Amino acid sequence: QVQLVESGGGSVQAGGSLTLACAASGYTYRSASMAYFRQFPGKQREGVAGIASDGDKSYTDSVRGRFAISRDDAKNTLLLQMNSLNPEDTAMYYCAYSGNRRPRLLAADYHYWGQGTQVTVSS
Repeated sequence: QVQLVESGGGSVQAGGSLTLACAASGYTYRSASMAYFRQFPGKQREGVAGIASDGDKSYTDSVRGRFAISRDDAKNTLLLQMNSLNPEDTAMYYCAYSGNRRPRLLAADYHYWGQGTQVTVSS
């Protein structure tokens, strides 16, 4: 059973930074594809950043150059460093695991989800 426990959300002013962390257990972490998604009120979850099992990274256009996804294999933890945050980044952020080697950054390709952590950016 895959378990994902998220932390690191919170409130920050525009231009600030936050780091999200996702502690993972229940599978071979190094072979997993992982990602962060976010969900705005009344909207479907959208992919923010992903890291495939081979380490290849992908980002949605609106965060490329501002966000960085990485993995700390020693701690079985996925990280999302978010810089230059703006109010449009305000959302619930979710960590996700995929059993696919190279999943698309689409919710349908991911099989396990964290509980979510709120990120609020004020202007």
